[in-house]
Amino acid sequence: MSDMHGYSPALSLRSIESRFDRLAIGLSGLCAVHCLASAVLVALAASAGGLLLNPLFHEVGLAIAIGLGAAALGRGIFQHGFMMPAAIGGLGLGVMAGAISLPHDGNSNETLFTLVGVALLALGHDLNRRASV
Repeated sequence: MSDMHGYSPALSLRSIESRFDRLAIGLSGLCAVHCLASAVLVALAASAGGLLLNPLFHEVGLAIAIGLGAAALGRGIFQHGFMMPAAIGGLGLGVMAGAISLPHDGNSNETLFTLVGVALLALGHDLNRRASV
């Protein structure tokens, strides 16, 4: 129900909830940029790449991704009832977590697995956002 000015609390809540998914998609994009930039920096300058390849940087990033994923994708399950966005997003988080366990030696395809995980997570958030409309 809306007032004279067209304001609807439910519509406003959907707009705020959609921002979680958009924020998470943006974070996925930043993760992909970070991952590619780290590989380039390692190739160009080992000392500069060392900062970006610090395991703590990746662990904190994954923790943030898990927190945003749980909030946005979990909310979606209760809002629209579809499990597929959360399942795809969860698979992406799992692939990202598995990639963290691989060595940073350039021979382990860690970058490839991270990018696949990020893409799956972003897809899950996009599906969640679309289902919420």
